Amino acid sequence: MVAADNDTVSGKKAGRILIDELWLFGSKPKADAMFREATGGLVSRPEGFVIYLTTQSDAPPAGVFKEKLDYARDVRDGKIEDRRFLPVLYEFPDAIVQSEGFMDPANFYITNPNMGRSVSKEWLEREMGKELAKDAGTRATFLAKHLNVEIGMNLRANRWPGADFWRPRSDELTLESVLDRSEVVVVGIDGGGLDDLFGLCVLGRDRKTKDWLAWHHAWCHRGVLDRRKSIAARLRDFERSGHLTIVGDELEDISQIVELIGDVDRRGILASVAVDPAGLGEFVDALAEIGVTQEANKVVGVSQGYQMMNAIKTAERKLANGTLLHDGSAMMDWCISNIKIEPTATAIRATKATAGDAKIDPAMALFDAVAVMCRNPEAARQPEYQIMFV
Repeated sequence: MVAADNDTVSGKKAGRILIDELWLFGSKPKADAMFREATGGLVSRPEGFVIYLTTQSDAPPAGVFKEKLDYARDVRDGKIEDRRFLPVLYEFPDAIVQSEGFMDPANFYITNPNMGRSVSKEWLEREMGKELAKDAGTRATFLAKHLNVEIGMNLRANRWPGADFWRPRSDELTLESVLDRSEVVVVGIDGGGLDDLFGLCVLGRDRKTKDWLAWHHAWCHRGVLDRRKSIAARLRDFERSGHLTIVGDELEDISQIVELIGDVDRRGILASVAVDPAGLGEFVDALAEIGVTQEANKVVGVSQGYQMMNAIKTAERKLANGTLLHDGSAMMDWCISNIKIEPTATAIRATKATAGDAKIDPAMALFDAVAVMCRNPEAARQPEYQIMFV
């Protein structure tokens, strides 16, 4: 809700503007432009002000909500100096979040400053007891709305077990650091049509520790922003953070991916490119132009569906024991949280939690790479030299 004191939503004549439940605007692709219009009147009213009121989102923060939340936290923490911006945030400290101390009723007061007045502790305890009997998604909504817990990994009952260990294994890796540290690299690729993301994972094996190091990126056609408006703001966030590239009709995604793979190959550490064989004819042809071919054993088709089970299980075990590290991108947090595990008669398969908007392509690229890295590909051999003394 947006309201102004002069009965004008535009705000051009208003001195005081209230924006309630800011989180609701996080999925609106044009929310930023709307807010600029609504608050534009403050230019001529220096005594005016804007009040943003909101609970946490029932999904990972995105769009204008994430932008304003991050800014408020940076002002609170002293990273940004803005004397005309007053953040009042009732959040649990990181230590309590990590230990799930927010489940202890003794800590409810931290995010409910009006406890005992407009908020009943007994009611919260009773309702939480009811929510614990429901599915994880419903519990997450309760935690966001009544205890102000930020929803990061969407911990559903049918989530991928590796999601529980994903965030703790963030090592803020860059592409360059992965390539510098790795003795061998597998590049995983998972690409859909113009309605999907084109996911890439560079998975290296550390030459000293033998840990697996994963760096991710994705591409999408700009048409996705129109066809999938509910995630458009989130995709723009990923673009700003540098983890997603949005391309036009020229479809520069394949040329950029091939250039990256060519660089890895020239370093002498490329074991292979692991791909989902479906719909990648154009990509395979482009790889052939730089000598990365199936005939040279550098392009490997990875069977999907239930045949991906070994890669899925291996990834979750290596996350659990700390030998799979990754770049810690918000894009991958989102993709990992979108994975739903479906059991079959004799195996499991990974699919999307919600058809259409829940993208998992970069995560599937990771599984493609893991499927080949499981085979323990050899590191590139160093040239042998003969020394002759004369």
